[in-house]
Formats: sequence, structure tokens, C-alpha cells
Amino acid sequence: MGRLTRRPQFLAVAGARRKWAAPGLILQARAHDERQHPRPDEPSVRVGFTASKKVGGAVERNRARRRLRAAVAEVLAPHAAAGYDFVLVARGETVRRPWPDLKNDLATALKRLKAWRDGVAMSAATAPPAADGRPDTVSAPLADTEADPATGGDRP
Repeated sequence: MGRLTRRPQFLAVAGARRKWAAPGLILQARAHDERQHPRPDEPSVRVGFTASKKVGGAVERNRARRRLRAAVAEVLAPHAAAGYDFVLVARGETVRRPWPDLKNDLATALKRLKAWRDGVAMSAATAPPAADGRPDTVSAPLADTEADPATGGDRP
């Protein structure tokens, strides 16, 4: 996954006016076109993160961005359709939202924006076993008892 780093890139995604607001985050999406697209040596999916002072002080904003980056690594990276730029906007609830709910917010937003890529094959080492004991090739539903990467502990 590539990163959006410059203000014009963020403004272009916001200007596309495709967004989905969930309790834990806001996801904005923009399909690549001839005006703005990654260089040939960059990945075809780019992501940017932002957290305003409405989220809280510097500690809360940094924690919110860390949680969003971890959610992107687990949900957006394997399921985002190629050819999109995404901006994740932290909300006040991002820091307090239970980890499985935050990941589900991101998955729902991707589906609502029609940028969800289904049926992603997983490697045998990371795929959860199916009911018959063989590795499954489709991603499993998000579990309720996963560790929160921002705090290192389980979130109830």
C-alpha cells in the first residue's frame, strides 16, 4: 500500500465527494484518473490518515492514527480494490471504539463505497482452518476477541 503525503492529494480525495461515515471513522475514496494517479513504481492503492484537534490532544490523535493504520493493515490491505486513493479521518470515538467494531466500521465503509474486493486468497500459514480442518481461502469474519494493536491488550 502506498501513502498519500501531500495536501493536494488529500484535497483531491475529499473533492471526489465519496465518503462513508461510521461511528469510529470516516472513509473517503477516489478512483484514479488521468489527472491524479500513482507513479508506475508505486502501489495501485494509496492511503492517507488524518486526525483533527476535535479528536483530542496529541496523544489521542496519535493513538487514533495508530489504530487506523492497524485497521488498514488488517482490513483495507487485503480487501481494497486496486486503483483507489483512500483517506481515513479519525473521529472522537476512534480511540474508544472496541477494536472489532472499528475493523467492522472500515469493512462496512469499503463495501458501501463499492471498493471491496471479495474472495482474497490467503496463504496457508495465515488462513484460519475451515470446519473440516482444511485452510479456508476466503477471509474469516472478524473475531470479537482480538488484541488492540494501539494498546497491546484485549478490548472488551
